[in-house]
Amino acid sequence: MRRLSRVSVGTTAVVGCVIGLGVEPAIGQDVEWRTYAADHASSKYVPLDQINAETVRNLEVVWQQSTVPDGTRGDSTVDAPSASQNTPLMADGRLYISTGLGRVAALDATTGALLWHDPPPPSTDGAPPRRASAVRGLGYWTDDSDTRILAILGSTLVALNAASGARYPDFGENGAVDLIQGYDDPRVDSFRWRSAPLVVNDIVVVGSMIGDITNHTMAALKEMPPGDIRGFDVRTGEQRWIFHTIPKEGEPGNETWLSALNEDRASWEYTGNTNMWASPSADEELGYVYIPLSTPTSDYYGGHRPGDNLYAESLVCLDAETGTLVWHFQAVHHGLWDYDFPAAPTLVDITVDGRAIKAVALVSKQAHTYVFDRVTGEPVWPIEERPVPRGNVPGEWYAETQPFPTRPPAYDQQGVTMDDLIDFTPALRAEAIEILDDYVWGPLFTPPTLIDDTPGGTKGTMVVPGLVGGTDWNGAGVDPETGILYVPSAHSGTVVGLGRSEHPRSDVDWTLKGARHIPGPQGLPLFKPPYGRLVAIDLNQGQILWSVANGDGPRDHPAIAHLNLPPLGQGGRAAPLVTSSLVFLGEGANVGAAFLPPGSGGKMFRAYDKATGAVVWEMELSGGTTAAPISYMIGGRQYILVTVGWDDMGSEYVALALPE
Repeated sequence: MRRLSRVSVGTTAVVGCVIGLGVEPAIGQDVEWRTYAADHASSKYVPLDQINAETVRNLEVVWQQSTVPDGTRGDSTVDAPSASQNTPLMADGRLYISTGLGRVAALDATTGALLWHDPPPPSTDGAPPRRASAVRGLGYWTDDSDTRILAILGSTLVALNAASGARYPDFGENGAVDLIQGYDDPRVDSFRWRSAPLVVNDIVVVGSMIGDITNHTMAALKEMPPGDIRGFDVRTGEQRWIFHTIPKEGEPGNETWLSALNEDRASWEYTGNTNMWASPSADEELGYVYIPLSTPTSDYYGGHRPGDNLYAESLVCLDAETGTLVWHFQAVHHGLWDYDFPAAPTLVDITVDGRAIKAVALVSKQAHTYVFDRVTGEPVWPIEERPVPRGNVPGEWYAETQPFPTRPPAYDQQGVTMDDLIDFTPALRAEAIEILDDYVWGPLFTPPTLIDDTPGGTKGTMVVPGLVGGTDWNGAGVDPETGILYVPSAHSGTVVGLGRSEHPRSDVDWTLKGARHIPGPQGLPLFKPPYGRLVAIDLNQGQILWSVANGDGPRDHPAIAHLNLPPLGQGGRAAPLVTSSLVFLGEGANVGAAFLPPGSGGKMFRAYDKATGAVVWEMELSGGTTAAPISYMIGGRQYILVTVGWDDMGSEYVALALPE
């Protein structure tokens, strides 16, 4: 592992109202990480400063542990996957993880040693443990007498005793809740969800992930089950409520699902998806949970579902006790771009023009930041409905306008203009201009188009930001003391082309025929850098304070190496960790990065000055970050824990701390 110290140069004053939500711990006090994104507010913040701009240069690796610490059975072992996206919880001196076998385990938070694990079902042939998908996070709940870890294992919800790992036999049936059951839709015959359940007071909020991307070789079906949201009793596992993400007849929003031509049913009756595949956030004092939702069936063609399609691509606020709708905001009408809300909303108290606001901020694939009063749902700054381009796909229904926040500004490129093209050299720019001729391009929300295979025809639409953002599931972090949001962004673009389905069972007129990262000249990106960035947004002012490149990027490419360019940014998916004085951010891994530029990801892990964005320290790890890092303090020592992976290694947890 390679480590490099840098000295931060210069100081920039950050003007904002201090909210005073984070409190520096007393000497000897442990600081825990009990929720997927640090807390119910999804802040990714800890009020710790033992590791600061002066001491960070002394960070060292103190332990490493495979993401499959429970993978040994007799003489057989199971290798860890290369890209675990699990972010552990830390409480009571233990780290709680979803292992590479898709089970739950507890590690010693100071050494990484395995304390207990929920074993896989025994095999009948003596084979090694069967692997299931790890999930991104777990849930945590405690009262005066009981502490539980809540986990999604395949299609079941289980509750484990935090101290022993034992299951509760009176939770659900024989210790598990069958999540395939309990829907109001008979078409639901499976369940899958990789995000973290959130326990709000005594309710476990669970989403779902109905597969939503189909291509021309698959059976593209307009009829799919919806991705409804549910709440379960944390003690018994009883389902307490269900929220229909596609409203049924008589429910608010049902009128936004119109009838398609030659269809005798309204589109709400058969359309599905509209999942919460990301994680929710909550305000336990208000009793509200904030749900980020995704695109309906199918992502890129919606002629069979005319209308604005609530509650797709919406932020929905529910009463956590009853599942009743409190308020909602739809960011994309009649979505055609796969612009799911992919990350947990961030809750923070801010002050705008002298007025204190309990706010919720939601970053997005399209590089907008939407900011609302989290009590009422009113936008903090106006959000304008603006005309957007119409397409010409036969049978498609197009929304006339889309919502555009007036503040904060977009934090990454939106749409395509000639000014966006790479211009390091005249030759590269000329090649970039020539590439444009093969595609349809234009402003944000330029819709997908049909692939035209005739000479001179276009190969689809350039969708920028692409299908992974902007921001994806990695999300943002916030300093609750200042109201400053820290947003990593990958500068991506995707070619989306439609064509006839080749599958005999398909009943959708047009489906995805080509989707790939936008090509560029000589293997370089088509657009100007940075290709990965970290952006600081003052939510009190609605302004971007600074934006810096995250990593070197392709600056050593043969076509531009002679130019001695500054860092260009690494286009990997990376999540931030915010502490009292620093922001930590990796570069992402080189696996699990579909639709990102070639060569995305890197092994560097950095600390940035929160006021200026200057890099104050960096270290090369064994792999690139594959999940959100966490920090905690135990026994007077602050730790930073990072999940890493690479295409030639099994993923592992790496713990950093200062020398004792």
